[in-house]
Amino acid sequence: MNRSAHKKSATGKVALKVTTKGGWKSALKRRVLIQYIGIFLNTKLLVKGFSSTPFHLCRQLAGGRQMRPDTRILLVRMSAIGDIVFASPLIATLRRACPRAHIAWLVQPEYRALLERHPDLDEVIVWPIHEWRALWRQRRFGALARSLGAFREHLRARRFDLALDLQGLLKSGLVTRLSGARERIGLGSREGSRWLMTRVLPRGGEPARIGSEYLFLARTLGLPAQDFSMAVHYGPEAADFARNLIANQGLSRGFAVLCPFTTRPQKHWFAPRWAELAERLHAELALPVVVLGGPGDRAAAGRIRDLAAGRPLVLAGKTTLLQAAALIDRSRLLVGVDTGLSHMGIAFDRPSLLLFGSTRPYLETTRANARVLYHRLDCSPCKRRPTCDGAFTCMGSIQVDEVLNAARDLPGPRV
Repeated sequence: MNRSAHKKSATGKVALKVTTKGGWKSALKRRVLIQYIGIFLNTKLLVKGFSSTPFHLCRQLAGGRQMRPDTRILLVRMSAIGDIVFASPLIATLRRACPRAHIAWLVQPEYRALLERHPDLDEVIVWPIHEWRALWRQRRFGALARSLGAFREHLRARRFDLALDLQGLLKSGLVTRLSGARERIGLGSREGSRWLMTRVLPRGGEPARIGSEYLFLARTLGLPAQDFSMAVHYGPEAADFARNLIANQGLSRGFAVLCPFTTRPQKHWFAPRWAELAERLHAELALPVVVLGGPGDRAAAGRIRDLAAGRPLVLAGKTTLLQAAALIDRSRLLVGVDTGLSHMGIAFDRPSLLLFGSTRPYLETTRANARVLYHRLDCSPCKRRPTCDGAFTCMGSIQVDEVLNAARDLPGPRV
C-alpha cells in the first residue's frame, strides 16, 4: 500500500514523503512527479481544518477582503456525469448572488458538453488529463512538465479571485491550486488536498437529499439557495436529433427511457428483468422503450433487446451525451440505476424511477414525480466493496412488478 506523509521543513513549506512497496522505480517516478508539482505550485502549502461557519461569499472572502462585483470564480468538478449534474445548481446560485461575476468551470474533456450551453456560465475550461496520462505512460516527463506549465499559465491568465474545489480529491486540489486563486475553498477535502486550500468545508447537509452537500455549501457561503434545482442545457442540434428520431421511430405518442448501465456491476439490475420490464411497459402502459448508454454498453444493451419480445429501440453508443439528454427530456418515463443519465430525468422534471442497491446517493429526489426504489440490507450500501460474491442481493430484491406499480403511481408527465 502506498503511503504519503506530510513533513514541515525549516522553510515552512510542506514536503511530501512517499513510501511504496512497488520498489525504487515506482518511488522515483512518484518523487519526480512531486518535484514537478512543487515547481508549478511554487508556493507554501496552507492547511485549514474543517469549518462550517457561515460567511457571505459575495460580500467578502474568507480572509475578510471585499469581493468585487466583477469577481472571477472557478468551479472545479472534473467528473463524472451525475456529480456534475448534482453540482449544477451552484452556477445559477452564484449568478444570482454575483450578477457581474465571471464564472468558469473546469472539467474533463468528455464532460464539457454538459456545461457549454449553460446560460449562467461564462467559460468551460478543459482539464487535459488524458494528455498528461499519455505523457506519463510514455515516460516523457519533460513534455509533461511543459504541458503542466502551459496549463498553469492558461489558468493564471484568467486571474481568478476564488476557486471552489467541489470534488475534494488530491487531483482536483492540485488543479485548484494551479489556478492561482487567492481564495481556495475545498468541499470535504481529502487525500491531502486540504493542504492546498485556504478554507475547507465539510460535506454537510441532509444525506438523504439529492445534491445535499452542494446545497449545504451554498448556504454556508451565504448564497441565495431558495431555488436550488439541477439543470442540463442542450442546443438546437440535439433537439433536432431527438425530434427527428421520435418522428421516424413512431414514438410521438410517448416512450419510456431505460438507463441500465454504469461502471460497476454491483450497481446493475439484471438483463432478464430489464427485458421483461421493456415488454410490459409497452404492453401495459403503452410506452415503447428506448435503451440509452455509452459505446461500452452496446453488447449489454443488445442482450436486453434479444431477451425482450417487443424489441426495444437500442441507442446505446449511438448518441452523443446531449442527444441522449434531449431524448430524456422528451420521455414520459425514465427507469434507471445509479448512473449519470438517470439523474438527468430529475433535472428535466421527468417521471423517474431510480433503482438503487450497492449505492444510495439519495432517497429524497425533491420531485413529486421521481422516486427511489431501494431495499436496505445489513450489507448495504456496500459501494465499492460488495460482500455477496456477485449475487447483488440488494438489486435482486427489486422486482419487475414493483417497478411497474411504482410507475403507475407516479404523477403524470409534464407535457
